[in-house]
Amino acid sequence: MSTIKKKIYYHDTDAGGVVYYANYLKYFEEGRTEFFEEKGIFTEELLKQGFAFVVARAEIEYKKPVRYKDVIEVFTDIEKTGISSIVFLQKIMMGELLCCQARITIVCVNENLKPVKIPECVKNVLGR
Repeated sequence: MSTIKKKIYYHDTDAGGVVYYANYLKYFEEGRTEFFEEKGIFTEELLKQGFAFVVARAEIEYKKPVRYKDVIEVFTDIEKTGISSIVFLQKIMMGELLCCQARITIVCVNENLKPVKIPECVKNVLGR
């Protein structure tokens, strides 16, 4: 599991001072990026090898609002790994309060954006 902390800035919010719903996707992306980087998997290196990961599906459940100046934690873990896909379980917490949770499926693609097997070097690092 990986965790990042994030402070909410005014530009993250809507006119009501609540985090704009689409921004949660950015926070989850940051969480997945940190998860990979903590394991030594870097996007720019994969791109050099002709691979990338793209989001194929996002299921999000909004539970409690997050507001300007709040500090949140984004938790990221893998639920399962397939031949070309990885399903992440992610949640945003504020202390003990669950604010948002998601199941995000990413797919490994080649330069033509066609699904391909996850490279062994990635699977080995993920322990899957």
